Amino acid sequence: MLNVVRYAPEFPFPPYSYVSGQWPHPLRDPTGHSYGMIHAPVVLPDQSGWQRCREYCYAVDLWNAGYYWESHEQWEALWHAAGRHGPTADFFKGLIKLAAAGVKVREGRPEGVHRHLIRALQLFQQVFSQVAQKPDFALEERYWGIQWQELIQLQNTLTQSLHLLKLEHATKKQPVLRVWDVYFDLT
Repeated sequence: MLNVVRYAPEFPFPPYSYVSGQWPHPLRDPTGHSYGMIHAPVVLPDQSGWQRCREYCYAVDLWNAGYYWESHEQWEALWHAAGRHGPTADFFKGLIKLAAAGVKVREGRPEGVHRHLIRALQLFQQVFSQVAQKPDFALEERYWGIQWQELIQLQNTLTQSLHLLKLEHATKKQPVLRVWDVYFDLT
């Protein structure tokens, strides 16, 4: 694993990243890494205060480390907290789709990878078009700590790299596997 910055180091990583058929389901199986855990409701700050949202920071840490299913779960909680509609909710839904694409790589399902990546790009473009309508908007602005140009570039890189994915390696039973050499750099 690359040595990347942790944004929520107070939260430990689980012992494995869930992949269907390879590991116990984290929530439903008594041997799952998150079985029986109860999480407090998420309270979202304004996007400019993303550092205060420890759940968001942890979701980024999970994604960066290759815990795709777990980052999906974290971002889904944020999506619900955002009301499931509007630019912030759509942004989280795009991140959910990115994480789902990582899960599909681990499952060896290229059609699912492609479908989730395309949908993520659509959601990010939709959010961008809504946010970019502000009179003082600049392309260098960050949304939840991520620069717009970097987000679109990340999505394009992932989509273009579909043919380079070695699914036979990604589907081997490994506790954690980063399937792309891309990560979120929040500032």
